[in-house]
Amino acid sequence: MITGLDRAAVTESVKRVVIAESRLSLRPADIDDHEPLNGEILRVNSLGFVGMLVRLEDELDILLPDDLFVGRSFRTVHDLIEIVVSAAEASR
Repeated sequence: MITGLDRAAVTESVKRVVIAESRLSLRPADIDDHEPLNGEILRVNSLGFVGMLVRLEDELDILLPDDLFVGRSFRTVHDLIEIVVSAAEASR
């Protein structure tokens, strides 16, 4: 269980960072959890994805170790939220 950093806080941070990476003027609440990271609304490429991970580590004060990403596919905002929640739980 996340302590001091709940799922809602992680979701808000992930959406805010994804919106910034896509250079949009939206609120986090405007983005559905199952919105594709690279679709009609959001535009996240591989380089941008790495930058988002660094920003999330800094913003949430967590570590996103490389082994969390091995064999995983990140297609939606939800996919990214789940891995960040997992890392936040592990680092507490």
